[in-house]
Amino acid sequence: MPITVKTFGSAGEAASALSSDRSARYLGGGTLVMRAVNEGDISISTVVRANDQALQRIDAAGPRVTIGAGVTFAKVLAERDLAFLHAPARSIGGPAVRNMGTVGGNLFAPNPYGDFAVALLALDATVAVQGGFGARDVPIEEFLQSRERQAGNLVISLSCQKPISSDAFRYRKVTRIRPKGGSVITLAAHVPMSSGRVLGARLALGSMAPAPIRARAAERALEGRPLDASTITAAASAITEGTSPVDDALGSAWYRREIVGVHFRRLLSGQE
Repeated sequence: MPITVKTFGSAGEAASALSSDRSARYLGGGTLVMRAVNEGDISISTVVRANDQALQRIDAAGPRVTIGAGVTFAKVLAERDLAFLHAPARSIGGPAVRNMGTVGGNLFAPNPYGDFAVALLALDATVAVQGGFGARDVPIEEFLQSRERQAGNLVISLSCQKPISSDAFRYRKVTRIRPKGGSVITLAAHVPMSSGRVLGARLALGSMAPAPIRARAAERALEGRPLDASTITAAASAITEGTSPVDDALGSAWYRREIVGVHFRRLLSGQE
C-alpha cells in the first residue's frame, strides 16, 4: 500500500492535517510509526511531519520545565537542567533509539515500552496538544488513559515542575536486558518531604496495566508519614491495588505482582 508523506512548516498545519485524515499518523522519531508501516499496518496511508522548531525547544531555566514533543532522549541527556530526567531517558533503548526517539512519541508507546511516560506521570506533567478543536493542555494521567483516541491530535510539548530536591524524584526500570530491554516493570516516585513527612506523593507504574498508571493506594499509605521502613512497607503492600498486568515474553502477570513491591521498597529505601 503506498504511503503519502506530507511535510509542513508549522505544528499547526501538521495538526490540521492529522485531524482531517483518520489514516494519517505523525512522524517524529519514527521508532513507532515506521515500525507499524514496515509491518504493514493498513490503517496508515499518510505520514505527517513538521519542521517547526518549537517542537525541538527545551525551556528548563525556571522551576517549571517545558520540553517540545520532538525533543529526543539524547537531547534530554545533554541538558544539564534536566538531570532529574536523565535516568528515565537513559533507560530508553540503546544510543540509536535515544538519538531518534522523542518524548512526545513515548506517550504512545505500548507495553513493555513507554518508560519516559511513567516518569512524567509521577511528575504530574501536562501535555499540550493541538487538533481539530484547537490547542489545549491535558493532564498526563487523562492523556494516557485516552491515548488510543488521540490519533487526530498533535502533541506539541510536555511540562512539569522540577522536583524540589535531588532525592524527591526516584526512578527504576526492571528489565532482563540492560540497559535497553523492554520493561518487566517500571517505577517512578515523586515523594517531596515537608517537616520530615511525605507531602504530595505521586507513584507511577509501567507494565502493570495497559497504560502507565498511578499507584493511588500506595500514595495514600505514604502521605503525611515519615519515609521510614514501616511506612515504606505499608505502601509496598498496597502497590498492586488497581493494577492489571498481562502475561508476555518478559514476565507473567503473577511475576510482576510478586516483584513490584520488592523493587518499590528498594527504590524508596535507596537500595540498588
